[in-house]
Amino acid sequence: MEQAKKIEDLGYSSLSLPDHFDGQLSPTPALMAAADATTTLRVGALVWCNDYRHPVTFASEMATLDVLSEGRLELGIGAGWMKSDYDAAGMSYDRPGVRIERMMETVEILRGLFDDGPFSHSGNHYTVTELDLTPKPVQHPVPILIGGGGPRMLRLAGKHADIVGVNPNLRSGVIDESTAADATAERYAEKVRWVKEGAGDRFENVELQIRIFLAMITDDRDGTADALGPGLGMDKEAALASPLAVVGTTEQIAETLIERREIYGFSYITLGAEDIDSFAPVVARLVGT
Repeated sequence: MEQAKKIEDLGYSSLSLPDHFDGQLSPTPALMAAADATTTLRVGALVWCNDYRHPVTFASEMATLDVLSEGRLELGIGAGWMKSDYDAAGMSYDRPGVRIERMMETVEILRGLFDDGPFSHSGNHYTVTELDLTPKPVQHPVPILIGGGGPRMLRLAGKHADIVGVNPNLRSGVIDESTAADATAERYAEKVRWVKEGAGDRFENVELQIRIFLAMITDDRDGTADALGPGLGMDKEAALASPLAVVGTTEQIAETLIERREIYGFSYITLGAEDIDSFAPVVARLVGT
């Protein structure tokens, strides 16, 4: 896994994969290979889809991944959103409330099975009876990441997750013009408020993660934003302010990310594979800040 070694050498702290059925490696074995090829890189998915696996099978796979990676797992889990996956696999694409309810049962089962001793669960979707999962994970607890874009999901994530991924709302099951409309600075301030409402007193212990979809290193920040804004459905000022985009020189982008950490609390930044090389100077600039 030369790519994983490169990511680690460039100073990145974690590697994640999506969980879909086309155009990618299956995340769990691929992440194990990445962990085996590195020494410090943390590994996880953004995110494993709950509906694709039974929670007991998933718990066993995640515990094993944590053991074999020597405690480097970040367990990202989601309720499922990409309708084309469900259609291709012949799975029922239930309404969001049902999918979320199933996922939250899985989170309870994961935490129970990762604890010492046998665990039982009887819910609307899953039943587990006196199961003492082995092996147990190395980490206690395993950090769980839950992502969401709407108020219910983000409040639940704030209440239950160690890491909250603050995302555009993908309720429609596709990425379309509504995704860009949900990416403004004002909208993201509201999303963080929902996380805070769910987290209550534990908010200071919750890490906020965000996926940046547009990262451009350029000496012409304003001109680039002028060109990109219409594609995002925004004017230049709104495009530059959107938490899903960073544009500018290495120093400008570093300052922008520090400012957003102060405004929103985002301390866990995720990029696409296409940005790994160009963004490395920003990573070097931000180490220790």
